[in-house]
Amino acid sequence: MVEDEKDLAENLKKGLTEQGYAVDVALDGEEGEFLAETEPFDLIILDLMLPKIDGVTVCKNLRERGVNTPVLMLTAKSRLEDKVEGFNTGADDYLTKPFSMVELFVRVKALLKRKDQIELPVLEVEDLKIDLFKHEVIRGPAKIILTPKEFSILELLAKNKDGIVTRTMILDHVWDTNYAGNSNIVDVLIGTLRKKVDKPSGVKLIQTVYGVGFKLSKKI
Repeated sequence: MVEDEKDLAENLKKGLTEQGYAVDVALDGEEGEFLAETEPFDLIILDLMLPKIDGVTVCKNLRERGVNTPVLMLTAKSRLEDKVEGFNTGADDYLTKPFSMVELFVRVKALLKRKDQIELPVLEVEDLKIDLFKHEVIRGPAKIILTPKEFSILELLAKNKDGIVTRTMILDHVWDTNYAGNSNIVDVLIGTLRKKVDKPSGVKLIQTVYGVGFKLSKKI
């Protein structure tokens, strides 16, 4: 999220975090542009009126550099001309201030679904299926109920099938880049995932790469 109004940014971050999202906040266009170019975000919520670099210029620069992350623009401007300018520079959606949190959640969810539809809506590893549209996990014939953070970890592992995912990668993906808690939380959640995903089937897919991290792969 790139928003220079600190109180608004914190309120939006709190609301989105409660919905299960990991949120990083940049307070000016320069920092936001840097983060968007260096981190693999799923969505950018971008204010139009920003210090240093305005939102339209940030969006235009990102698109010119090949960053295709969906962009939801926030602005106090309601003129049609302003909206057209935002869309012409590569924004995917537009939300005019003031807005309700419910409307923001709906827009965010829609953009993320659209992104997943373009990429890969269902991830499969052996008999494990992860539906990114419905946030559903099925192992064989059984449906598995996961918390939002458990789902995020499993999604990250599945998107890197047979590749190693470090604890730092998981922390950045599930929480945010400023998380200062104990990394043992990753091991705790991996443990609960194993109980839900692996234990009932008897076939272990979530592997530990000692000293490095984890991977989702059938051990041969």
